[in-house]
Amino acid sequence: MTPASGNTRSRTPRRRGVLRLVAVVLLVLGAALAGPAPAAQASVSLTRVTAFGSNPGALTMYTYRPAGLPAGAPVVLALHGCTQSAQVYADNSGLPQLADRDGFLLVFAETTSANNLNKCFNWFQSTDNRRDQGEALSLRQMAGHAVSALGADPARVYVTGLSAGGAMTSVMLATYPDVFSAGAVVAGLAYDCTKDNSPYTCMNPGVDLSPEQWAKRVRDAFPAYGGPWPRVAVWYGDQDTTVVPRNAAELRDQWTAVHGLSQTPTRSTAIGPDATRHDEYVAADGSVAVEVDRVPGINHGTPVDPGSGAQQCGGTGAPYFLDSICSSYWIAEFFGLEHETGSLPAPTGLMATGATTTSIGLSWNAVGGATDYVVRRDGSPVGTAGGTAFTDTGLTPGTSHTYTVAARDAQGVAGSPSGALTAATTGPAVACWTGSNYAHVQAGRATTSGGYTYARGSNQNMGLYNTFVTHTLKESPTGHFTVADGGCP
Repeated sequence: MTPASGNTRSRTPRRRGVLRLVAVVLLVLGAALAGPAPAAQASVSLTRVTAFGSNPGALTMYTYRPAGLPAGAPVVLALHGCTQSAQVYADNSGLPQLADRDGFLLVFAETTSANNLNKCFNWFQSTDNRRDQGEALSLRQMAGHAVSALGADPARVYVTGLSAGGAMTSVMLATYPDVFSAGAVVAGLAYDCTKDNSPYTCMNPGVDLSPEQWAKRVRDAFPAYGGPWPRVAVWYGDQDTTVVPRNAAELRDQWTAVHGLSQTPTRSTAIGPDATRHDEYVAADGSVAVEVDRVPGINHGTPVDPGSGAQQCGGTGAPYFLDSICSSYWIAEFFGLEHETGSLPAPTGLMATGATTTSIGLSWNAVGGATDYVVRRDGSPVGTAGGTAFTDTGLTPGTSHTYTVAARDAQGVAGSPSGALTAATTGPAVACWTGSNYAHVQAGRATTSGGYTYARGSNQNMGLYNTFVTHTLKESPTGHFTVADGGCP
């Protein structure tokens, strides 16, 4: 055992010295913040899985499987914070009750003091935050076991976590974008901040890099990857003094840049009982690629809202579970896991009332007993309406989308969805090109300066000017190009 992190895996002498300092910082930090833990009776029954792979990170796997869960269900990998356990996270996060209601498998990963003195996932160690090694590989093996042995859907694998678990969520999204469709980082950090900074500096005061610098760290985690990037939700308390709010902005910068999007939100709304600010960053295909949720008035922890309402979940029986908004409910919605279970009938008469280059107007007939309506675009929720009309904004010119509407009762439970309607924005279809940086410059879609390539119009840094670096560029409007590696219609 090294004094550095409690990790029994071998280290070089210099690495052990660095990690010794890290461990002291994290141990003192955790002890100062945790305080005495309230006594809490375990209420969620977890099943331990002992054989899920080579497990080089020496982690423990638990599952929660709702009764009657069919084959091909989604799976969510959940990662606890420092000083916590899988059981504590299951008992207080609210995820199991959502799994029961919405029908998905849960995998709770757990680390121990043998790995890290403060029971933190080792998100800051290069031996654990790189693809195919250490804790990252152990977590990947858990997700793989859920698919191969437990029957989960390989196309619907998600990850979320708090604090160190949130930072480890960033690790999994960056190192295994071919495995995880989406993730939610709660009070966590951008991927690979500790490449050239201490964990303590990353947490507070935080590290400021350009969006493209952050994005490069994600791309460098799996250079051969050319597929779609995971969608990412970022949750944080605006009074967090442990992992300060700057980290949420850096996370936003990292993942919007990976998706080739602006750092200005497409739309902003308020959600939940505490008016959490909900910023959405919409991709070219109309999906929400990144969202940022700023919870007012809370410090460091998982936002929960104990109760039996449709949008309530979680408990406050342990440190770092803060009574505010049920973040797990909204995370499940972001993943697309929630389903209609109410008794209200389907709205009729859904129709398009107009369209512009970036918006589509909708209307439908009222449903008796409805408090409001949830609108879905291409299968994902995009907003709610108090009446029978809604305008979907932030869309791409010349694109088609399919909509449904469901009425919600006073408890926020949605009934049956309406029949589907397909509508399109006006204007010419967006043009897209995929090629090397050299080819883009030669075609006039990009420029070069100082050995680097820049998208014409947006001036986004595309990396070195050569034939090896490849990007997809989107042209909209004419002559204005943006990087759209995450998807382009």
